Amino acid sequence: MILAVDTSLGTAVALVDDDGTLRAEAATTDPLGHAEVIGDLLADVLAEAGAGEITHVVSGMGPGPFTGLRIGIAAARSFAMGRGVPVIPVPSHLAAALTHTGDGRFAIVTDARRREVAITVFDRMDADGLPAVVAETTLVRAVDADAHLAGIRRIDVVTLSGADLARVGALALAAQRTLTDDEPLYMRHPDVVVPGAPKKVGL
Repeated sequence: MILAVDTSLGTAVALVDDDGTLRAEAATTDPLGHAEVIGDLLADVLAEAGAGEITHVVSGMGPGPFTGLRIGIAAARSFAMGRGVPVIPVPSHLAAALTHTGDGRFAIVTDARRREVAITVFDRMDADGLPAVVAETTLVRAVDADAHLAGIRRIDVVTLSGADLARVGALALAAQRTLTDDEPLYMRHPDVVVPGAPKKVGL
């Protein structure tokens, strides 16, 4: 089985078989409070899935907010370390793009807060059944999104399916492909910074 964890929007956890068949799924749409719910969601999914060996953990790598995204990635990595299984990093927008139907290019658009949106452009599916990225994720002012897309069909996503994230991981695993590295795709760095050395005051 493949476990997926994502906290780029709400909190999503799912277990699928290697062929993508859903075993269990749980989620909350709250964009905050990931740390408070992720343990219970993991426990619920594991209990519902029943017997079976987890062979891989898929971690949603964003785009997402700094704090929220780190919680999901840390949970995925900790679980994988405890079970001694590998982590498959997957860009979260690929999960939203997986179930897209229709011809031509399309854009997955998610709220990046502060009146901005995160946009990734895709063009159908590739030979491995994975969404084909033609323009990497970028941050755009919400009011400028349509102009930025210049007629490309947009799909606004407010929730993300843990099951679809796991299926993307399963497809990548079957094709022996690495979809991204281990670095999270933060929408922006946190506002809090380490203070510098205090200024010297002359007398």
